Amino acid sequence: MTAVHYDSFTEARAHLKDLLNAAEKGVTATVRRDSAISAVVDVRRLRHFLASIVPSRAQVVPETGGWSVFIPGLPVSADGASFDEAIAEMVGALREYADDWQERLLNAPNHRDNWGLVHLIVFSDDDQLREWLVGAAR
Repeated sequence: MTAVHYDSFTEARAHLKDLLNAAEKGVTATVRRDSAISAVVDVRRLRHFLASIVPSRAQVVPETGGWSVFIPGLPVSADGASFDEAIAEMVGALREYADDWQERLLNAPNHRDNWGLVHLIVFSDDDQLREWLVGAAR
């Protein structure tokens, strides 16, 4: 299969199956609408790519009576009585950040470059986010 490109929404809609098949196979699939071109990609492939290029940079530190997790440069942190509890809380905090980003922060100068992180969060299940935070070898 070669790359697919449709020059209008109407044309893409008429060939939606071909567009989605191309995306699932990892073939370039695009749609033009007015002057914008959008890519259609398979979420699993995009998530894998984002996880490989967006480092978590999470820092987990022991504190009196528990653990704290934070990511430098992000307004996201979590605490827990145990390491695992702190990580689970951080997964929830990341999901809240992704929701806030999509609702109101996406154009804020200090948040707009977090597009990749937000999509990584949204495309990940809790286990995948945990693995991303602490690494696969825990």
